[in-house]
Amino acid sequence: MGSFTEHTLDGYRYKLYVPAHYKKEKPLPLLVMLHGCKQDPDDFARGTKMNDLAERENFFVLYPEMNALFNPFNPTEFNIDRCWNWFLDDNQHRAEGQPKIIKDMIDDIKKNYSIAANKVYAAGLSAGAAMATILGVTYPDVFSAIGVCSGLPYDAVDVFIPVDPTAQTALNVMIQGTADPYQCGNAAYEEMGAYKRKMPVIVFHGICDTTVHPINGQQVIIQWAQTNFLAEGGKGKADVTPASQKTGIINKRSYTQHIYNDKEGKPLMELWMIDLMGHKWSGGSPEGSYTDPLGPDASSLIWHFFSRH
Repeated sequence: MGSFTEHTLDGYRYKLYVPAHYKKEKPLPLLVMLHGCKQDPDDFARGTKMNDLAERENFFVLYPEMNALFNPFNPTEFNIDRCWNWFLDDNQHRAEGQPKIIKDMIDDIKKNYSIAANKVYAAGLSAGAAMATILGVTYPDVFSAIGVCSGLPYDAVDVFIPVDPTAQTALNVMIQGTADPYQCGNAAYEEMGAYKRKMPVIVFHGICDTTVHPINGQQVIIQWAQTNFLAEGGKGKADVTPASQKTGIINKRSYTQHIYNDKEGKPLMELWMIDLMGHKWSGGSPEGSYTDPLGPDASSLIWHFFSRH
């Protein structure tokens, strides 16, 4: 097996998996894995089995850890449940807050390892999934594709501290969905600024998720469909109709896979809705928290999707 080591940058910890067959003269892809609430990099690595996959497929995995080692009273940098603070306005813009911290970690890794510049990806669970979407919006020049497992659209809620110190608005959106996912798509397009481009996105969501209601998974697709539509020169609202749909059963979990094409008719986004699954990582290991060993193997499917982009 490769190495799995801990590092610290600007008061934040991160762990890095380096596959055993890495050679400096051959740049490898990098996958950023963003844990959910009440998780940490070790737990998330065990649950998703992503290090095992990285060893087989030969890519790096970066696991940023939420919560700075200092100043626990700064809500931008600290969350008592170790949730990425995706709902704060300070963390929804380029070169600010937590997106900048994660980008700095990538740059830190590049100082010591050869990373394929066009093969950097981000995926996450729950709050980490919402942060993966934010990274795709704020750094579309860095990330080639994103994976969103039980997450939310960009700008689903925009909390300003101390106006909403309990972030109750964010909790409401998690349960009910955002008011207008098309507007979220417009906001994402504007936030991309000079780096505007269409973004490949794969989404997984459990039909029985009571923490982040499954409407949010559908709204992630609507948001990105709108953002990608505008990036391709579209006007008005995107037509969010899947080009194809497939149903099946894996390990007693039925699922529906929706595929959405870009303007040229090429697959650009996927939505996997998993029956009987709650707020979990589909196909994960019981050695980690918030996993459902049954159903499609999200880790392998995400990597297969990324490898095509």
